Amino acid sequence: MSLQNVCRKGNAFNLLNVSRKVQCRALSAAVASPQPKQKNTQNIVLVDGVRTPFLTSGTSYSKLMPHELARHSLLSLLQKNRLDKELIDYIVYGSVIQEVKTSNIAREAALAAGFSNKTPAHTVTMACISSNAAITTGMGLIATNTYDVIVAGGVEFMSDVPIRHSRKMRSLLLRANKAKTLGQRLSLLSTFRPDFLAPELPAVAEFSSGETMGHSADRLASAFNVSRSEQDEYALRSHTLAKEAQEKGYFTDLVPFKVSGVDQIVDKDNGIRVSSPESLAKLRPAFVKPYGTVTAANASFLTDGASACLVMTEEKAKQLGLKPKAYLRDFLYVSQDPVNQLLLGPAYGIPKLLKKSGLTLKDIDSWEIHEAFAGQIVANLKALDSDWFCKTYLGLSEKVGSPDLSKWNNWGGSLSIGHPFAATGVRLCMHTANRLVREDGKLGVVAACAAGGQGVAMLIERYPGATAD
Repeated sequence: MSLQNVCRKGNAFNLLNVSRKVQCRALSAAVASPQPKQKNTQNIVLVDGVRTPFLTSGTSYSKLMPHELARHSLLSLLQKNRLDKELIDYIVYGSVIQEVKTSNIAREAALAAGFSNKTPAHTVTMACISSNAAITTGMGLIATNTYDVIVAGGVEFMSDVPIRHSRKMRSLLLRANKAKTLGQRLSLLSTFRPDFLAPELPAVAEFSSGETMGHSADRLASAFNVSRSEQDEYALRSHTLAKEAQEKGYFTDLVPFKVSGVDQIVDKDNGIRVSSPESLAKLRPAFVKPYGTVTAANASFLTDGASACLVMTEEKAKQLGLKPKAYLRDFLYVSQDPVNQLLLGPAYGIPKLLKKSGLTLKDIDSWEIHEAFAGQIVANLKALDSDWFCKTYLGLSEKVGSPDLSKWNNWGGSLSIGHPFAATGVRLCMHTANRLVREDGKLGVVAACAAGGQGVAMLIERYPGATAD
């Protein structure tokens, strides 16, 4: 049939009818096509979490490898909750200073712990908020209906860090490895110079600026007029509260570790030291000399440790007969200038989280904020309580205000308990959940700064009937 005949008046067919039929067929096909899974709207819960004792580097863990610390946290988490390894769908683990032999430490730790080789695992790194990133990655996998049961955690091992040959020496060795004749090798050897042997030591410094974090903390304290005495006073508060919590048995997330070759069982954090204000005042500046205010006592110390937590839907927890600690309600990440605002993650993240959740400072019953430096904490508090900062940098009409310090890091923090970079996030979440129980609160906020000028803020809600064991 020609187009002319189709268009001829009186014909049963015309282009309009054809077009309509085609459209109807397309619509019918669209309706009949398989629908994707809807977004998971179920509650996501923090069932439980554990950590090894946090130890100053170079002490009882010094002869271990990092995956062994991670292995202990994974096994302890399952044992504490009487959970079979086969129920774990996925493992996400954080690590910052990575052991080159176990770069995907999540996988190596899982295999060492006896998990099935069918259980996928991957490693994330986001500096001091790496285990926060592991937890929120797990939340994402659950929210998209990809998996039901996630183990998230992190490990840091500062007793043995990778120390590299210099770039010149590495280049020489790589070229020597490709040399095929003795003459070629001797020719390369003649290019060797003694300065090739100077090693490249790792440093807690920004790649983009070359500045150490301690130096940046000193500048931040100065910018917000944080005095040396304010920093020492805050550091003393952290150690005092941590000591009290330790003696009262509040650190129920801590699992003892029998280290091979060490006589005593490691069963407590070893960096908690309550000093006098006078002894703190005698210490010399550690970074900006001689007039800086950051010292070894008001800064967090290099720490070995690992942590792990169990994340799943509330429905799955009920099916397994598990009693969660808390709901994981919300989170967000922030980034800002890594030079002048490197450590202001909490000051940026907390207001955004509160606004997103429709909450105010007064609604929060527990604050768990990472203590990289005492000066960093006080600077963040002053930033939140500054009209100028909140208007200029946060775009707010007025200051956020000052959180209630009677609800702030009541069991100490990273300054006293220790800070294994990638393991701290789980500790912050677990201390929030357990504090909400012991202090009869409902909502808690976790926040932390991180290298690169980044930060995280998380909202946690106490689970009905939760316990602090």
